Amino acid sequence: MLLCHGSSAEDRIFGQRSRDRMVVQSQAFIGWSKLGLERYHGVGILGFNSVEWFIADIGAILAGGFAVGIYTTNSPEACQYVAENCQANILVVENHKQLQKILQIQDKLPHLKAIIQYKDELKEKKPNLYTWAEFMELGRDEPDAQLDDIISSQKPNQCCTLIYTSGTTGQPKGVMLSHDNLTWTAFATGRDVSLTDADKQQEVVVSYLPLSHIAAQMIDIWLPMKAGGVTYFAQPDALKGSLANTLREIRPTAFLGVPRVWEKMQEKMKSIGAKSSTVRRKVASWAKDVGLQTNLNKMELNGNLSRKPFNYRLAKRLVFRKVRKALGLDRCTRCYTGAAPITKDTLEFFLSLDIPLFELYGMSESSGPHTITVSDAFRLTSCGKVLPGCKTKIFNPDPDGNGEICFWGRHVFMGYLNMPDKTEEALDADGWLHSGDLGKHDQDDFLFITGRIKELLITAGGENIPPVPIEDAVKEAVPLISNAMLIGDKRKFLSMLLTIKCQVNNETGAPEDELTPEVVELCQKLGSTSTRVSEIASGRDRLVYKTIQEGINRVNEKATSNAQRIQKWTVLEKDFSIFGGELGPTMKLKRPVVMKMYKDQIENFYKEVLTPTTPDNPLPSK
Repeated sequence: MLLCHGSSAEDRIFGQRSRDRMVVQSQAFIGWSKLGLERYHGVGILGFNSVEWFIADIGAILAGGFAVGIYTTNSPEACQYVAENCQANILVVENHKQLQKILQIQDKLPHLKAIIQYKDELKEKKPNLYTWAEFMELGRDEPDAQLDDIISSQKPNQCCTLIYTSGTTGQPKGVMLSHDNLTWTAFATGRDVSLTDADKQQEVVVSYLPLSHIAAQMIDIWLPMKAGGVTYFAQPDALKGSLANTLREIRPTAFLGVPRVWEKMQEKMKSIGAKSSTVRRKVASWAKDVGLQTNLNKMELNGNLSRKPFNYRLAKRLVFRKVRKALGLDRCTRCYTGAAPITKDTLEFFLSLDIPLFELYGMSESSGPHTITVSDAFRLTSCGKVLPGCKTKIFNPDPDGNGEICFWGRHVFMGYLNMPDKTEEALDADGWLHSGDLGKHDQDDFLFITGRIKELLITAGGENIPPVPIEDAVKEAVPLISNAMLIGDKRKFLSMLLTIKCQVNNETGAPEDELTPEVVELCQKLGSTSTRVSEIASGRDRLVYKTIQEGINRVNEKATSNAQRIQKWTVLEKDFSIFGGELGPTMKLKRPVVMKMYKDQIENFYKEVLTPTTPDNPLPSK
């Protein structure tokens, strides 16, 4: 395994293979021991993905401690909770900004013995505060006998890593994963996706999603380690815009993009396409039609399309290869999406460009993947088939086959740290992990996610409504919309909060007032002069509001019951973001947070007399 830092690969390779890498990890292990790391105590890591993050993680495991990722967006209080919960002896921080969080709470952490800062110079020397160089020096020229003794004493079923859930509905839960959980899952996943060993062709991945998340750890650490792959580290502002340049330079062989990453690529390509000449647009449209139909045919034949048609081969030469190269995906044989729901529109867009997005499904409690889509077992909007060696059960299904998805296998976690009651809720007596997600199988055993039990809206009339399909339908019907959140639990009717696609501050990741070029162009086609969100929100632009209402009307026409119709909606003044707190680290919607932040707007929906929307009354009542 090679570890490469940053997007300039020429001279920034820090990791080496086998023995050299083990020397570095041994130094880290001995460093932990000298700083007083005790067995089954945490090493908390607070920083963006880096070589040091990897070394700290693996060194902590080798030393018999718990490797514990802490999200960089955590407040000091949230950091304190994690550090207390895992009885952290050592905290590793990236820079002065993260160090300040720990210094605020260190007196409340009785188990804390040392803090290590791995980037930048220390602004002030304090007792038990070390630079990365000082820490690594602690383990230099020490014998490996102690390391060998600790490693030989470890057992496959012992906990080695803690993954903390986001804690949107309460305190974060520490998911305990064992050595066997991680190594078995990496082996089974690598085999299922036909991961190439380094002696044939080295796999290359880009690390940019938070390593505190199990998906990033499995993709960036454990799978490359299993196959002898190369992990490149993106810049810290990857999700704010720099990821595109990194992908073009690194050209990964496999790439996991959360849905919002793929959506941003889609928006960018549409924006560029809209500015192209008429001839280029017609060629692109023809190629996309060919690409979509060919890939749908291939999907139905389980990848066994004996001969690609001539028009597909021509489209590949004229369009598809150029698109892949422009995205940095020309070497990428596996493009994955996961960690949050993705719309059918986005899946079809990339499929039409000959870039099938393979959905993964799982959770922290299953060490990452439970079902995987592969090229010869692929269904649109399905998250694939169960990982070989694991089992899926649909618990308490309704007449349509929808029920709670349950997992069984060696990837299932040990339990939640210090939370036996929560563990009993998640794991039944037969060892089945209850996911809390709703889904069903088709006749070919492909799994389809239909909702989440905790997200189900139960209206005042008693009807159960999963919000995601309706939200996705609105986003597909109205291309202006970036985020949609359905409201209606214990309410007489459904309402919706909407946000408009806007520019993002490259420094902070905060949404700005300026609309994206794509939205500006759409507004112009409607006859609107709006170029800012503030010119649209709260009903200020009647042309845009009329268009949104028309899209919602189309969605309502397809509703299976009157209770599933959206009766009221509003456009918020700013988009949802990680910066604002509405989205989690993998850009998943944090519904309880949004409910609290926008409670006044939500209550206004239900205070007013309901005015039916008609062509003569296209706007929500005021």
